[in-house]
Amino acid sequence: MTDRSLHAPEAGRRSVRALLTALLAGVLPLVSALLLAVAPPASAASLTEVTSFGSNPSGLRMHVYVPDTVQQRPAVLVAVHYCTGSGPAFHSGTEFASLADRYGFIVVYPSATRSGNCFDVSSPQALKRDGGSDPVGIRSMVSYVQQRYGADSGRIYVTGASSGAMMTNVLLGNYPDVFKAGAAFMGVPHSCFATTDGSGWNSACANGTVDRTPQAWGALVRAAYPGYSGARPRMQIWHGTEDSTLRYPNFAEQIDQWTDVHGVSRTPAATDTPQSGWTRTRYGATGNQAPVEAISVQGVGHSLPTGGMAARALTFFGLDGTTTTPPDPDPEPGACRVGYTTSAWNTGLTATLTLTNTSAAAIGGWSLAFTLPAGQTITSGWGATYSPSSGAVTARNVAYNGTIAPGGSVQIGLQASHTGNTGQPASFALNGSVCSKA
Repeated sequence: MTDRSLHAPEAGRRSVRALLTALLAGVLPLVSALLLAVAPPASAASLTEVTSFGSNPSGLRMHVYVPDTVQQRPAVLVAVHYCTGSGPAFHSGTEFASLADRYGFIVVYPSATRSGNCFDVSSPQALKRDGGSDPVGIRSMVSYVQQRYGADSGRIYVTGASSGAMMTNVLLGNYPDVFKAGAAFMGVPHSCFATTDGSGWNSACANGTVDRTPQAWGALVRAAYPGYSGARPRMQIWHGTEDSTLRYPNFAEQIDQWTDVHGVSRTPAATDTPQSGWTRTRYGATGNQAPVEAISVQGVGHSLPTGGMAARALTFFGLDGTTTTPPDPDPEPGACRVGYTTSAWNTGLTATLTLTNTSAAAIGGWSLAFTLPAGQTITSGWGATYSPSSGAVTARNVAYNGTIAPGGSVQIGLQASHTGNTGQPASFALNGSVCSKA
């Protein structure tokens, strides 16, 4: 059969074209108007890579997602991917970014760069505070976001799946003063994957055959930051009963570890079923923000998180407005002033910082955050400890100058190398509150 339109007289074809043109001229404006009436406003938020964020000994990559609308002094969620994954893949494959749009927090997505794209949770360097490797790079990412976006230092959280869940356990142990809480999907306890032969895989741990007492597990967390006596981050633990990659016994071992760390009973304070197939136990309290919460998912393998689990993690963190404890109060606005003077030469400089407490109350314990100009690297310092040595830096008080009286000042300093830029940091924040510049 032939298509008769192919043989239509030219005049006929012109008349058809004219009719279609007239129809479209009337229909398209109507369609456009309807689309404009119902289409949601376009979102400008997108995943952005940050290439210079401070000390990064293992060469991690960093992506950050900042919603169009964020809270004042926003919370930060570090979302850590699985082996073979990446930060962008975890961004697109989980619900954390859409929840950030709803609740106004910032999401940081680290990317592992070693073979297999697994995070280092096994080396001696990774399993102690500031020891090196991946945890140091992730800590630098948090510092960068705190400085760049004025994030609330009292609302920093971490979550992850598989390798990222193992890293969640590690970060909560190494940096209990940084992270408020964590949610680990299909992980293992802190130090369970420890090796000394350079291998990144621990078969005994993965197979669930490493069985320690709660006290022994807790001691491994405490050894990651010796001498720390402050509050410990809360922990939410998820595991599928049919997980054949990081086997289900690791679920109970994590509960053992974190109940011991918090000093709470291993007997649940509450048990319920928030969703079919989920068994939730809470330890040390019964509310949404118990010290330890554990959710066993019946019949599920190595495939978490699935739909709705990210939202449940946010409830545990308190980022969805259900928190029973208000966020840490803001420091008094304008409660500090920083003077910064430099003396430079061809390849180096010294800087003297004068930090003044302009509030009516004493400051007990302080950290001063600032970002060094590109090319500057701290080689030594006095009056404070500095970490990392470049990029988004935090200076923390030492024993003799931790208290600043109202109207009082402390003076600290640093020496740095430079590659030509001898400028000053653009801003300073004391305990998360922006300071005026002298």
